[in-house]
Amino acid sequence: MDATSRGATVELTEVVKNYGTGAPALDTLSLHARPGEFVALLGPSGCGKTTALRTVAGLEAVTSGSISIDGRDVTDQPTNKRDLGMVFQSYSLFPHLDAQANVEFGLRMRRVPAGERRERALGALEMVGLGGFGSRFAHQLSGGQQQRVALARALVTRPRVLLLDEPLSALDAKVRVQLREEIRRIQTELGITTLFVTHDQEEALAVADRVAVMRAGRIEQIGTPEALYTQPQTPFVAEFIGLSNRLPGTVRGGFVEVYGVELPLLDPTVAPGPVTVALRPEDVEIVSEGALAGVVVSTSFLGSLRRSTVRLPDDTLLAVQHAVGLRTAPGERVALRFTGACVSVKHEENP
Repeated sequence: MDATSRGATVELTEVVKNYGTGAPALDTLSLHARPGEFVALLGPSGCGKTTALRTVAGLEAVTSGSISIDGRDVTDQPTNKRDLGMVFQSYSLFPHLDAQANVEFGLRMRRVPAGERRERALGALEMVGLGGFGSRFAHQLSGGQQQRVALARALVTRPRVLLLDEPLSALDAKVRVQLREEIRRIQTELGITTLFVTHDQEEALAVADRVAVMRAGRIEQIGTPEALYTQPQTPFVAEFIGLSNRLPGTVRGGFVEVYGVELPLLDPTVAPGPVTVALRPEDVEIVSEGALAGVVVSTSFLGSLRRSTVRLPDDTLLAVQHAVGLRTAPGERVALRFTGACVSVKHEENP
């Protein structure tokens, strides 16, 4: 298959989608994806991420705003005029066609000659790791293989934009990891601009160049996975991305005091007063001596690390991430120390 595809710019400008009942599904949403960029739309159920993808695909008409691909306004154009490839959560393979015929389907609709159709379909199947599987029907393929066929079908038309709507959620964990890595490899090789909808934050952080965290029809924050994790701009992003302890604190003098320890703020302009602090488990250490003591409630082996839950004297439960070699046991008394990393906070009256 030709690996010289070039991605297109995708831009949503103040897009509103209103179904006429309650709050809009998309609320003046704006997003700019650069050519060849892999952007994940991440958020809880009902935040509007799939609706956003469907407006780009032309499957949902927007109430207001505009959508452009490479500077060309496609807001009112049908799906088949947008040069897109789409893969959905359901495999949607034609059961009466074998894998090769499924992949050829889009080319057949474009009246591509039979010889070229066959060559491109076999090349696409080879690209997704299914060389030699062209004669198999859907019921003869595993779930992961069926989703690979769906991906090959989306790629074979050489689209400049690839839309993925939770394509891995129906697969088991091991296959999901394997296929997401394959998708990222192929996307990088072809340079296709990709919008990837998922509710799985690990998935989004693992594969995307940038992640757009959505909430109530808007983008709460967009940035690299590293930036979202280490520099969340809102309390919602801090709590949604990764695991955070929620601890009581008090902001004063540009710092927040947590259990007698002053910690730097991600946003030093936060108003003084009582707050809830979001503290990452890796920003707490188990030490031989520390100002904060607690009792281990549970501990979990997570492969490359361990995570222990410690009960503080005020009954607050604190997750602590530490090296595998440092073993703790339920009931054990431990001393804790904060590393001094910057933290995100929110005042209780704020949503």
